[in-house]
Amino acid sequence: MSRTIRAGLLPRRGLAAAVGAWLLLPVVLPAQERITLEDAVARALVRSPAMAQQEQGVLTARTGQRQAWGSFLPTLSVSSSGALRSQNRFDPTTDRVVQGSSDSYSAGISASYSLFQGGRRFAELDVADAEIMAAEASREDQRFQVTLDTENIFFEALRQSDLLEVERTRLEQAEQNLSMVRRRTEVGRATISDSLRARLELVNAEQAVLQAETATRAARFQLGRQIGEGIPVVPVAPESLEPGPLLLADAEIMQIAEASSPGVVAARAQAGAASAQVSAARTAYLPNLSLSSGYDWANQAASFSDGTTSWSLSLRASYPIFNGFQRGTTVERARFAQQVANLQEEDARLGARAEADAALQDIRTAERGIEIAEEALLVASEDLRVVRERYEVGVATVLDVIISQAAADEAAAGAVTARYDYWLARARLEAVLGREL
Repeated sequence: MSRTIRAGLLPRRGLAAAVGAWLLLPVVLPAQERITLEDAVARALVRSPAMAQQEQGVLTARTGQRQAWGSFLPTLSVSSSGALRSQNRFDPTTDRVVQGSSDSYSAGISASYSLFQGGRRFAELDVADAEIMAAEASREDQRFQVTLDTENIFFEALRQSDLLEVERTRLEQAEQNLSMVRRRTEVGRATISDSLRARLELVNAEQAVLQAETATRAARFQLGRQIGEGIPVVPVAPESLEPGPLLLADAEIMQIAEASSPGVVAARAQAGAASAQVSAARTAYLPNLSLSSGYDWANQAASFSDGTTSWSLSLRASYPIFNGFQRGTTVERARFAQQVANLQEEDARLGARAEADAALQDIRTAERGIEIAEEALLVASEDLRVVRERYEVGVATVLDVIISQAAADEAAAGAVTARYDYWLARARLEAVLGREL
């Protein structure tokens, strides 16, 4: 009977293999580009919408600075006009139609310069400078965030590739287990239950391979999207994935996180811009002094001869005694915005410290996790070898082999996960500090 069952299993295995090959066909057809981590980060930064938005913010801030400098220059304008009328025209003074040309031509040039605005121009220039610093700091912070996202996606694609190899190894081991059971079945030393369990493990392994291939394909497509490609992109593993030293003491890392991390620098610049806005708002309580001049020409004929000219020069001072509480409202809003910006700066500093500490702890945990996972893999592999030998001599059951095989597969997946957990934690720490370690 065992021979009949074994013979019946063979067509099913061939059918499963054919179905599996058909399912795998779309995975291998599209061309897959290969890319290193450095190239992936560089391309992600170029095509990132968030980075483009930050670049636009820097450009806008620089435009505002140019406008602030332009307020120190005088304004200059020219004008001209011409009007033609009929010879007969109605004179509203006499209520009669009179004759005579009423054509007119004129031109003029005028200039004005604000002598004093209560220091507003200098305050607005300080605001513009602070906004440029804030925009550049925000851009730098976004650069590290995009880098972190790319590294996460890159290492996830690598992790899925390694997990796919683990599942393929599991499939090979399941095939070996089934062959071992068949040999024992041929000599009458295995039961029907042994064959069924070995076959079930093989089917589960095939299913796990298909799922791992799907996850790997999705991760590679995600990496392609991150770098601006519409095809799966295969990540090229770095030369070494072994943990390395940080080269900085924990105290230095925490100090850098609090003082110069991109998020903290951006928040500090925003607080500076809010403070400058308060100074600009207070200038409304001071008087304004301006100087203006002009030169005009007018004639009733289209000729520069026989025209009349005039010039003017005026000095004007103004001070709004009451403007409906607008000045006070503007100052209060600026003060409140400054208070919020200061709180955000403090929160950014505390957040950077907390994130740096969490990343450090994750790195330490991952380092120890790698050691534990490698030891577990070594023990599980040795246990699988021993159990198989015991099954060959009839001391253990196929269930023991399957349980040992599952433990070895889990240990292999744990070793893969622990290795990439370390590099993801290290990437998070670099994003917090704003520097490579």
